[in-house]
Amino acid sequence: MNSQLLAGGCTAIRPFALSLSVAARAALKHQQPCCLWLTGLSGSGKSTLANALEVQLNEQGRHTYVLDGDNLRAGLCNDLGMGDAARKENIRRIGEVARLMVDAGLIVIVSAISPFSVDRATARALFGPEQFFEIYVSTPFDVCARRDPKGLYRAALDGRIKSFTGLDSPYEAPFAADCEINTDEVELDAAVEHILAVLFKK
Repeated sequence: MNSQLLAGGCTAIRPFALSLSVAARAALKHQQPCCLWLTGLSGSGKSTLANALEVQLNEQGRHTYVLDGDNLRAGLCNDLGMGDAARKENIRRIGEVARLMVDAGLIVIVSAISPFSVDRATARALFGPEQFFEIYVSTPFDVCARRDPKGLYRAALDGRIKSFTGLDSPYEAPFAADCEINTDEVELDAAVEHILAVLFKK
């Protein structure tokens, strides 16, 4: 196709209908593909929890992949800043990649702050009704600030980082997450078992 048409974003682009269905790819892996979307403040334990979830699912013979927000910021999204528009685009890209991976038959675990409810809703809308599970890692701000694994809270409180989520940029907590975990109150193994119990029940 003419590259100028693509660059211009014109309506000449037509998605190609592939022969293999999502169900056919999933059947080959003997699993129901889905997206587990972990949202919460920086330092809340999302990445640690996502990693432990993947290990447990892998031990059960499931085919998985983790899309970690920081890892994606280092590659796919390294051209984005931290303003509201850039955060929106960051989540849009993560959602689209997660959807493609679910289409491939994988259980995808997303670990991203994803602070705005409208962006999480947009991501959810990319998936079928049994394909998206929102997991709210509700560890409080003061606990995250005390942990401060990357030194971000200290830098933000000192004014060296602007638009920091939970401080001078809002975090909109989910109203009806499929699962909620406070990692200050629940041990890692118990948190993983709880999430998997919710997942397999649904």
